[in-house]
Amino acid sequence: MLLEVQDLHVFYGKIEAIKGISFNVNEGEIVSLIGANGAGKTTTMRTISGVRPVAQGRILFEGQDITNMAPHDRVKLGICQAPEGRGIFPGMTVRENLDMGTYIRGYKSATKAADMEHVISLFPRLGERISQMGGTLSGGEQQMLAIGRALMSRPRLMLLDEPSMGLAPMLIAQIFSIVKKINSEGISVLMVEQNATQALKTAHRGYVLETGYVMKSGTGADLLVDPAVRAAYLGG
Repeated sequence: MLLEVQDLHVFYGKIEAIKGISFNVNEGEIVSLIGANGAGKTTTMRTISGVRPVAQGRILFEGQDITNMAPHDRVKLGICQAPEGRGIFPGMTVRENLDMGTYIRGYKSATKAADMEHVISLFPRLGERISQMGGTLSGGEQQMLAIGRALMSRPRLMLLDEPSMGLAPMLIAQIFSIVKKINSEGISVLMVEQNATQALKTAHRGYVLETGYVMKSGTGADLLVDPAVRAAYLGG
């Protein structure tokens, strides 16, 4: 098991946002967390990244307890996030943004160049915009850049928070296609996504979060045809 979350509780002040959830991601899987706004999806991702503190419970990565580990040390282990809202550096070029993905690992120039070439092969548009400021990119291009920057750290587990948010349907299809491609190259993916249909079609397994609890879990295919999930999240 690559990632295991056990009885996780997380607070914002006195408000309990995550109320004892447990789930896991196996090596080579795409796992989706779906749910309405306020369900606790982004809080869960931020806690796995180490940005939010854990009040109770444990987070294990390859059996190692990382519950209280600093965020940068989690990146060194191979956990990297492309955050909600993209979080690129708008005053830096595309190349400089991608370079930042290697910072914590201290890559040598030859390795960095090979990784950048790989990212650009996945996202040719970034190659066309390589000297352009990140803040001048379109929303879809910024999402590509956020994912590309995360890939530059050579993650073993990539955390994707709302990768399709605000994108046109054609770009949404492209982003999910890239997620599958990344996974086929051996990177496990934990994905939070409002587009539940696309998320479950892409994922091997999924978990449904409601107000800080895991209410359902199953394969992506099973959740797609679950009547309660369809009624609540899939418009059917």
